[in-house]
Amino acid sequence: MSLSSFTFPWEQRKLGEISESFEYGLNAAATEYDGKHKYIRITDIDDSTHLFLQDDLTSPDIDFSTADDYLLQEGDVLFARTGASVGKTYIYRRSDGDLYFAGFLIRAKIKSDYDADFVFQNTLTDSYDSYIRITSQRSGQPGVNAQEYANFALSVPSLAEQKKIGAYFSHLDSLITLHQRKPFC
Repeated sequence: MSLSSFTFPWEQRKLGEISESFEYGLNAAATEYDGKHKYIRITDIDDSTHLFLQDDLTSPDIDFSTADDYLLQEGDVLFARTGASVGKTYIYRRSDGDLYFAGFLIRAKIKSDYDADFVFQNTLTDSYDSYIRITSQRSGQPGVNAQEYANFALSVPSLAEQKKIGAYFSHLDSLITLHQRKPFC
């Protein structure tokens, strides 16, 4: 990917401007995995890869007929809102299965005229880390609420450029993850 393929004028946007909504997750206990409905909590997001950890699956203890609002969809981005993991993020992939998100997570539904991978990659930057560090300072436990996440500013190019950048960095992340899993001799 060469920089000459980009047209440049990037615009500054707040996360709230490029998201349809911010929603808090389920306030439900985790139970034994039922074989279909997976539950993602802060601890189920890998700290380094930001992938959904599926070694110890659970299901939410809920009535699934009334829980469609908590079922993740392709491109949804989750944000940890409290505690030592505040700021940790995850982007949903269909390959993760039917996945419901827990209450200490906030879901951003990214608008269709923005690339969710590009937005997610912006949560892996020093700028994002700095914003979280400053914003999460509380007298007690650190935290960032939906309104504060909505105020995070990022620079956004055209949708075509977002897709190229998002795909490029997602591919790099995959390569790094594969390399980390490779046994060392």
